[in-house]
Amino acid sequence: MEESVSIILSGVHHAYQEQPVLHDINLSIPAGSIYGILGPSGCGKTTTVKIIAGLLKPREGQVKVLNSPLPDLSVMNRIGYLAQSDALYGDLTGLENLRFFGQLYGLKGSGLRDSIDRVLKLVHLQHELDKPVNSYSGGMKRRLSLAIALVHRPEILLLDEPTVGIDPLLRQEIWSEFTRLSEEGITLLITTHVMDEAIKCSHLSMMRQGRILASGSPSEIIRSCGAGDLEEAFLILSRGGSEDES
Repeated sequence: MEESVSIILSGVHHAYQEQPVLHDINLSIPAGSIYGILGPSGCGKTTTVKIIAGLLKPREGQVKVLNSPLPDLSVMNRIGYLAQSDALYGDLTGLENLRFFGQLYGLKGSGLRDSIDRVLKLVHLQHELDKPVNSYSGGMKRRLSLAIALVHRPEILLLDEPTVGIDPLLRQEIWSEFTRLSEEGITLLITTHVMDEAIKCSHLSMMRQGRILASGSPSEIIRSCGAGDLEEAFLILSRGGSEDES
């Protein structure tokens, strides 16, 4: 079974300055799935993704990515990571940013050019490439960050709120690309607080106050709660908890 699982978290706990933010997180993310983590801001989604990306070491618990316990630098080139905050070089153009990050992943020559062309068609930035990133709107920066996460064809994509600030039509196109990537065997982990994105995931975990409330397919979660839709299921699962998010 483990061969078909891309990411495993077992008994993961984490805290910032002794303030607990994750409590006994257990996740098993199948290879080739679109796995969503749904929850409000501050519930622990970003911390979970940073731990999987190898950017944070949990206080307790084990993390395995592509069958390798973390930390493991050899796994990093096999992961694409889109953070919640765009990490771009503002004085460089969009094209220069793509070239720089592509070269970091070992791409060069025609392979680099082909990869850049491929991701630009997805995010519709072909006509903005020669402008410095400092002149980009927030949505354009988000689209460029997504292109950078995809440029090296990673085996795993970690996408933290990937479509924030992106217009609805382009968001639909991007989700179509997510489906295509999943069909190619790429594993996508996507955090969101938007119900209409969560319902598109093949697998889903609902998170609140640093805890997993439920996991399964969206339809399984809805059915197990006796709910009419995903939003109602989340409310049912959250009922009785504190309103303050950690």
